[in-house]
Amino acid sequence: MRFFIELAYNGKYYHGWQIQKGNSSSVEEKLEYCLSKLLKTSINVVGAGRTDTGVHAKQMFAHFDFEQQINKNLIHKLNIFLPNSIHVLNIFPVKKHIHARFHAIKRIYKYYLTCEKNPFFQDFSWFCYYPLDIKKMTQASKFLTKYKDFSFFCKKKNKTNNNICTIYYVNWFKYNNYLCFTIEANRFLRSMVRSIIGSLIDVGRKKSVSINL
Repeated sequence: MRFFIELAYNGKYYHGWQIQKGNSSSVEEKLEYCLSKLLKTSINVVGAGRTDTGVHAKQMFAHFDFEQQINKNLIHKLNIFLPNSIHVLNIFPVKKHIHARFHAIKRIYKYYLTCEKNPFFQDFSWFCYYPLDIKKMTQASKFLTKYKDFSFFCKKKNKTNNNICTIYYVNWFKYNNYLCFTIEANRFLRSMVRSIIGSLIDVGRKKSVSINL
């Protein structure tokens, strides 16, 4: 039987979602370890995607296979066993062929900036002490939906079509001293969102930006 897991996590303590070589801690590793212990068998977890080091997830999906029905108390036990930085919201059965990664329709990232230093939000936003031209940043953002090849924004260059992405929606939203950049796509490349944010901030600072997409 195949089960989907819906979870949230604080990425501050992890080197991303995916299991890493060596002693680097990951969300996937913690989840697999706890599930394997509670279900008394080796469990392999497949995530809907990967997140980079320090990236948080408000809603992440993954799947695993298990040959028996899942006890309703598993979610409660799992949340006690897992670190406080990871919270399982739901576990539910799906059809055997449904894949958390390959059947995902879209993925959404939100990046927060603050114009004032606030120690209580330092883990979830970036303090930007530069004056920014939000209008120019918004205009530049709209161009992202016109392209498919995002090799320039990929940390690890790949000459194949693996760098092809479809961006459905981008938006900047300002509330008081906070800025939120939302980007929605079918997939993202490694460090792609951070690279895009860096380029857009350069636009907002009116620095020269040259990008070949």
